[in-house]
Amino acid sequence: MSYGGDEGAGVGFATARGRDWPSVRQFNIFLANRLGAMLNVVKRFETTDNRILAMTVVDSADCAIVRIVVHDPERAYEIFEQANIPFTESDLLVIMLPEGPQPLLQICKALLGAEISIHYGYPLMVGHQGRPALALHVEDIETAAAHLQQRGFTLLSENDLNDGLTE
Repeated sequence: MSYGGDEGAGVGFATARGRDWPSVRQFNIFLANRLGAMLNVVKRFETTDNRILAMTVVDSADCAIVRIVVHDPERAYEIFEQANIPFTESDLLVIMLPEGPQPLLQICKALLGAEISIHYGYPLMVGHQGRPALALHVEDIETAAAHLQQRGFTLLSENDLNDGLTE
């Protein structure tokens, strides 16, 4: 069974990140709703080779939570710390959209079959092998990953997303 990019890496997911399923790190950035705050964050990544691969914003009157997936998560820590930007980290499942009609419906039905709730999701700007992908934050990532893989869905890892930038 393929875990989306772990083959031949020498270090499996369980060893490298403490788990047996592919996941992608997401950074949750807390910003005051001030003119230029988003530009400040985006500029810190886009002026380097650490590209933003996906982004979504949850806005309120006083602040915003910006969720991003980046090319090099380790370097993101440095960027946030140097800029004194408050953030947290969480794991996402990234699913390559299946071929055929109604790919989102297929994914939602598969997760419903496992009784897994989807907290939120958003598309990636850069997928794998030129194919679209969906980032999902789910209630039980381990069960969701196993269930989706058993049903033939392709889950992507951070390595897969990085490969997509060089192809």
